Amino acid sequence: MPRRLTGICLDARRSEPLYQQVFDQIVERVRSGTFPADYRLPPSRALADELGAHRNTVVRAYADLEAAGFVVSSVGRGTFVAAAKASVSKAEVRERASLPWGSLIASQANAEPLGRFDRLARTALRDDLIQLAHMHPAEELLPVELFQRCLQYALKTLGSRALSYGPREGLPRLRALIAEDLGRQGVPASADDVVITNGSQQSLDLVARALIRPGDTFALDSLTYPGMTNVVIGAGARVVAVPGDEEGPSILAMERVASQAKGYYAMPRGHNPSGITMSPRRCEALLDWSHQHGVPIVEDDFSSDLGLDDEAPPPALRSLDREVIYVGSFSKKLIPALRIGFVVCPPALRPVLVTLKHTLDLGNSVLLQYALAEFLDRGYLQAHLARIVPEYRARRAALEAGLAAHLPADIRWQRASGALHLWLSLPPGYNPEQVADEARRHGVVVSPSTLYAIEQRESPGLRLTFCAESPQRLREAARRLGRALTALAPMGEDLHQTQDWLGVV
Repeated sequence: MPRRLTGICLDARRSEPLYQQVFDQIVERVRSGTFPADYRLPPSRALADELGAHRNTVVRAYADLEAAGFVVSSVGRGTFVAAAKASVSKAEVRERASLPWGSLIASQANAEPLGRFDRLARTALRDDLIQLAHMHPAEELLPVELFQRCLQYALKTLGSRALSYGPREGLPRLRALIAEDLGRQGVPASADDVVITNGSQQSLDLVARALIRPGDTFALDSLTYPGMTNVVIGAGARVVAVPGDEEGPSILAMERVASQAKGYYAMPRGHNPSGITMSPRRCEALLDWSHQHGVPIVEDDFSSDLGLDDEAPPPALRSLDREVIYVGSFSKKLIPALRIGFVVCPPALRPVLVTLKHTLDLGNSVLLQYALAEFLDRGYLQAHLARIVPEYRARRAALEAGLAAHLPADIRWQRASGALHLWLSLPPGYNPEQVADEARRHGVVVSPSTLYAIEQRESPGLRLTFCAESPQRLREAARRLGRALTALAPMGEDLHQTQDWLGVV
């Protein structure tokens, strides 16, 4: 048995190559101080004998260590741990008066809607809390192994090219594959129409920056996605609320705001939070309104491919009119951490969005773009959807069964056939924030309507998601929510808060 010189152990059963195991274990010892500066590592032949490995394995590990700056080698002397760089000396900090931040910060940065998430949506990470507020995939449904293959393939085949900057508008291969996938969904697009963004949120931000001048007005549904409310207000616009019905936004209300609106934000399929899917008749009327008044429509198709019912989903607005600005994402149906979204827009708008995006972030991660392109090209997305859609359907059924069993008889909910949430309308006398607080005390987290409302008079309700929890926990969540609502029912008072919402009309 060779004498143990380093304590390093190799395991041929692990996925990492043996030279990488040597590299990682030496780095760990250098960082912990076990191998201090100037410590002499064993000769490559001696360490190979100790490990029962080929000498080339150790030679490769030592070469990588030297290239990374952890060791230095000298012919005839050996390999030594490199000395740590001298730390920067601390400068003396002089006490100075604070700058007048209260007057320096722009007024729109302190607008009330921008602070609602901190006030209403942030919750403590507790295992006993059941989440009906998060609209993202459960960890067990993420395609870890499939995506890992694509990442490894990208690094293996592309090397350093996968770690550099890419084109401002996104990788051509990924844009072409997204356009092809959109064609499968009935949304016409070419690679030249697609701009890759850091999630759909950046797409919305870029569109707002491109269209809005400070003081402009932008039309939003009276209940809408708060992320769009925030980017519109952040761009300096005032928002105007558009009421609607079970078919979509009121065209009469749209006519009233047409003369002042710089744009309108729509979620025609599986509206967030109301769950409404816009009727074909209303879609055509909305597109006619857009062209008659010259007001662009921003379509957020955040839940594409997640239709949970048997009938085919209705066509996207973009499939009916190529002037619609179409925003999509892979966060809901694939992996939130990708932060890869895209916008499909008219040719006149595309160069403006590309310039703005490059100004903001210099481009998306090239490595993740290559990996996603490989994922799409291999057909993994369709395989992944075939696995998760039935699971989400079962989770929705579990939540609805629980609600039917445990909620007071006068409370109803709206199913979103093309999304991962339900909208629960509250009867008069219930304050949605008070209900959310009581529900949290009973161990379930829900989203109150005040998180989504443009105007205070909007009918109270709760958004309930079912994607992040198991069927068993969803049934238990419904039981807890029923208890919370029952606890508040005798109060019979409408405790709606009154606030002056900056930037909202």
